Amino acid sequence: MSKFLKDFRDFAMRGNVIDMAVGVVIGAAFGKIVSSLVDDIIMPLVGVATGGINFTDYKWVIQPETKNAAGEVIAPLVSLNWGNWVQAVVNFLIVAFCIFVMIRFIQNLRKKKEEAPAPAATPAPTKEEVLLTEIRDLLKEQKR
Repeated sequence: MSKFLKDFRDFAMRGNVIDMAVGVVIGAAFGKIVSSLVDDIIMPLVGVATGGINFTDYKWVIQPETKNAAGEVIAPLVSLNWGNWVQAVVNFLIVAFCIFVMIRFIQNLRKKKEEAPAPAATPAPTKEEVLLTEIRDLLKEQKR
C-alpha cells in the first residue's frame, strides 16, 4: 500500500474524524427537524401575527416577464426574492438558537456531573484503632 493511502487510512480512522462525521449526519437530521419547525409551525404563526403575510411571496421585480403576441415568454421575470431571504434568516436564527440551547443543556449536564461530590474518603484511623490493630497483629504472630 502506498504511503499516501496509508496516511489517508490512518487519518480517516482516527476517532475525531469519525466523531465529526457522526456529528455532521446528526446535524443534518437536526437541521431538517428545525426547518420543519420553522416552515410548518413558526412561519404560519408569524404570518398570522403580521396579518396573513407570507414572506416567501415577497419579491422586488427588476424586469417583468415579457411575452410575444402568441403568449410565449421572450424574456423571463428577473426579481430579487427578498421574502425567501427573510425566511432563510429566520430559519438560521432558530437553528442557531436551538443549537445554543442544546449545547447549554449538555454543558449543564457535564457541569453537574463534575460537581457531584466524590465518594467520601475513609477517615484516618484514630490512635485507639491504630493501637488495637497493632495488638491484633501481635496476637496473630504469637499464635503461629
